[in-house]
Amino acid sequence: MSIREFVVLGTASQVPTRLRNHNGYLLRWDDEGILFDPGEGSQRQMLLAGVAAHDLTRICVTHFHGDHSLGLAGVIQRINLDRVPHPIVAHYPASGQHFFERLRYSTAYRETAVITEEPVAADGVLAATGAFTLSAAKLSHPVESYGYRLVEPDGRRLLPARLAAHGITGPDVGRLQRDGVLDGVTLDEVSEVRRGQSFAFIMDTRLCDGVQVLAEGCDLLVIESTFLDEDEHLARDHGHLTAGQAGRVAAEAGVRHLVLTHFSQRYTDPALFGRQAREAGFEGELTVAEDLMRIRVPKRR
Repeated sequence: MSIREFVVLGTASQVPTRLRNHNGYLLRWDDEGILFDPGEGSQRQMLLAGVAAHDLTRICVTHFHGDHSLGLAGVIQRINLDRVPHPIVAHYPASGQHFFERLRYSTAYRETAVITEEPVAADGVLAATGAFTLSAAKLSHPVESYGYRLVEPDGRRLLPARLAAHGITGPDVGRLQRDGVLDGVTLDEVSEVRRGQSFAFIMDTRLCDGVQVLAEGCDLLVIESTFLDEDEHLARDHGHLTAGQAGRVAAEAGVRHLVLTHFSQRYTDPALFGRQAREAGFEGELTVAEDLMRIRVPKRR
């Protein structure tokens, strides 16, 4: 049975706190396991969350600030220590190639796994398979930063009443699905579009076009909300979003489930982030992320 869920490894911005680890997130998407922004301590958080190195198929880094990338060294060495048998692809801003290399080879170890480097230099598609398309869009931060979006292709949902009306039953249903037409009846006549699921991951950024592109129509949007609205000037100066801005983005984009994360240690009441996102107009499902939380991708529409 396929699993599509988002595992939160850490939620703190800049520095870890007593209750929050540095950033780290895993998206399980059927057979794919995408590790996003492994900050310091991610290897231990993976252990606590029940995530193994063998679960990983891709690593996506938004940018090379320490709270989003210092865990790369440990995670990559663990991949090799555990002799992960399948190739792992790493995406990250091309301008940070020297940072990736330093983290990958920060200490001596024996390389046993295949990690393919595919740096991101511009907006566009990074990978396209039968199961999903992974793309990137540039964000607005003091260092080059990219957000990521994963989209499942649209499919078809068979309508039993229409099948029955045309007398199509048993093995003929499979033939119709395979060939697209059966005795003059087309697949379109007895089915409807089943919209593919979508996911977006947006970390450190000001409001910009890339944020809108990534968030549009998402089933599950994970987005930073480092500051509360009363500190919007700080968010703008440091290249971040407020909780209210994240809520407005999600509302305008038609997001179904919004996950807020990447919280500044200056705030002690996490509920305020969710409250401000609601006040900004977001009415869908809302989660204020906590470390080691697991969040299911919403069911297909």
